[in-house]
Amino acid sequence: MPAPKELDPSASLAALYGTKLRKLRGRAGLTQRQLGDRVPIAHSRIAQFELGNEVPPEDVNGRLDLILGAEGDLVDLWGHLRRTPYPDWARRYMALEPKAVKMLKYMAQAVPGLWQTENYARALLRTSRPRDSDREIDKLVSARLERQVIAQRESPPLFWCIVDEAVLRRPVGGAEVMADQLDRLLALARTPHVVLQVLPFGAGEHPVMGGSLTLLSFERGPDVAYTESSRSGELVEAQEEVAAYALAYDLLQAKALAPDESLTLVRSVVEEYRACESTVPT
Repeated sequence: MPAPKELDPSASLAALYGTKLRKLRGRAGLTQRQLGDRVPIAHSRIAQFELGNEVPPEDVNGRLDLILGAEGDLVDLWGHLRRTPYPDWARRYMALEPKAVKMLKYMAQAVPGLWQTENYARALLRTSRPRDSDREIDKLVSARLERQVIAQRESPPLFWCIVDEAVLRRPVGGAEVMADQLDRLLALARTPHVVLQVLPFGAGEHPVMGGSLTLLSFERGPDVAYTESSRSGELVEAQEEVAAYALAYDLLQAKALAPDESLTLVRSVVEEYRACESTVPT
């Protein structure tokens, strides 16, 4: 059996929590499976808590604190974790985002956070965090909307975004929410600092099929790349790797519909959603 991954507890609150949980479990003489059985929860979730990859729900954290005799230490740490709206792997990227003068994005599954309407953001967050309270979801929605000041400032960055056709077709929050969200995209695409393209299903395979991709450029300093899936992200700073992602983005631009064609497609999808609204019984 491989040795457990070592965490640096000073790296983040999540790492501190995971280190504390692992020590308490060790002192109690329990395996991850045994602890999971006593909560009860899958032992794989215990592993994710200890690695700092996942924050336990409040009730689960309370059970862990009680079972391991933490005397409230895990409860206190959990409170700090939940007050932090973004996971550790996203914070480094978000510190750089406001400094960018150019953003190139490919979004595989959702509208970029900087362009999301409140209802669309809420539907996404509620689905991905079913155990969170309404208050916690409200906090996350507010944090996401606050980031949109980047796109609203007097001199916003150039924002070139390629969205997969799936982003248009998947009805997040229902037809009305989607129609409003796509109207927002159309309005943004008419501003001089935004270019929107759609990568159609018919384009077939492409070089960024593993998730979403962002490239940031700055007035000073090298470009960076950021890759993201639903549960993880990675900031890429090695220039050879960044160049490889930039080439992949060039290839995506070549496969995507031209901006005018993209807007025509978005408008047609909006009409489809509006038609769905009109057929819903009142």
